[in-house]
Amino acid sequence: MKQRLSDVGLIGLGPMGQALVQNMEHHGFRVSVYNRTHSVTKTFLKEHEGDFLGFEQASSFVRSIQRPRKIMLMIKDGKPVDLVINGLLAHLDKGDIIIDGGNSFYRDTERRTETLKKRGIFFIGTGVSGGEAGALNGPSLMPGGSKKAYASIKKIFEAIAAKDFSGKPCVTYIGDGGAGHYVKMVHNGIEYGIMQLMAEMYQTLHTVFDMSAPEIGEVFHTFNKGKLSSFLMEIAVPVLKEGCNPGEDKCLIYHILDKASNKGTGKWASIDALDRGVAIPTITEAVFARYTSTQKKERVALGKIYNTWYKKSKVSKTRFIRTLEDAFYASTISVFAQGYDLIQTTSAEEKWNIDMAEVSRIWEGGCIIRSKMLNMLHVAYSSHKKSDTHVFAVPTIVAIMKKHTPALRSLVAFTADAGIPNPAFASALSYFESMIEDRLPANFIQGLRDYFGAHTYERIDQPGTFHTDWESQEE
Repeated sequence: MKQRLSDVGLIGLGPMGQALVQNMEHHGFRVSVYNRTHSVTKTFLKEHEGDFLGFEQASSFVRSIQRPRKIMLMIKDGKPVDLVINGLLAHLDKGDIIIDGGNSFYRDTERRTETLKKRGIFFIGTGVSGGEAGALNGPSLMPGGSKKAYASIKKIFEAIAAKDFSGKPCVTYIGDGGAGHYVKMVHNGIEYGIMQLMAEMYQTLHTVFDMSAPEIGEVFHTFNKGKLSSFLMEIAVPVLKEGCNPGEDKCLIYHILDKASNKGTGKWASIDALDRGVAIPTITEAVFARYTSTQKKERVALGKIYNTWYKKSKVSKTRFIRTLEDAFYASTISVFAQGYDLIQTTSAEEKWNIDMAEVSRIWEGGCIIRSKMLNMLHVAYSSHKKSDTHVFAVPTIVAIMKKHTPALRSLVAFTADAGIPNPAFASALSYFESMIEDRLPANFIQGLRDYFGAHTYERIDQPGTFHTDWESQEE
């Protein structure tokens, strides 16, 4: 009797790949699996019962999948993706679909889309957020590429995705080309910014108010019950409380080296924003903060030279925590505003027509930055019905920022006076203040540029481009 073909295939049985495979199988799909190292495939099949088919050869793996074949790659970005695709091509037929679920750079996704199109193969670049647990229980999925090909995988993706606040799948077609991976890249940039804000909150409470890790965990636990409810705020609590029993000095957080790693997506977002002329200062400062953290040796030496210390506060702890809550709310909106502006600008330039209400919606569940705030943005953009409106101009956000920005100003002044580095909070405030300022000092910069380089300038009182012979004006 001929064996029933699989509904989908997956290559790359790392933690994320294994979790996604199980998720698919739990939802009634037969899945073929393949890994470059066959022993990994054998171990997976031994440890996980289910409707799986495992293969040692790529050719037999491909033949086991019903046409049009849907093959998902969960492997390291860059050259490995190209190598795997090249290895598959000899076994694929026109109309088959390759889905890249890794953190690939969107320009690579666009190149692969065009290359495979010439061979009659469809390519989908899909952002997958939620980590290993999300992949197993329901991730947020951001597919981009061929809309026709997405129609073929939509049933699978909607089945395995997380659910939004209304119970709908956290997946939507993002746009053509590299749009899916682009949105995932910006998602990760926003994630960088929010985590840096949280780290700065932790440092301020720990150094200025001498609060222990468990005490700070309780503050975050309280925050998570209200307007700051989010996955990151939720997981901050166990991170801060781990190992604290039997003694507070045993808390694991105190023994983790203060050097933060990164996988490059935050850097990609910052570079792309620079190339497009879009300001995302808090996201970029968060990347820089990680780079600075890796300079541990230099920081220790300089700390001794400058005798680093933190000015203790006379402000009541309870009052300060209320200020901190409002400041974090405003600054997080600022981070989202930066990321959304980058997506909106790129969408217009690339003609992707990305729906910001839908982006907000699919981030409500499954992904790392999922939060109550995203539901607010979803509702706001849905009612506003304009995806190109800046976040700060959305009526709901205007009211929130007017109410909470004073607390952010107070916090930035407080931490600066206390000697605490706060690049995320300071840049979030500066970005907001700059965006609502109708007269920035860029006119002075233009004057200087024209003086030393004859770069010219425009005027507010008459059209055209002008140059002044500044030296003759001095006489």
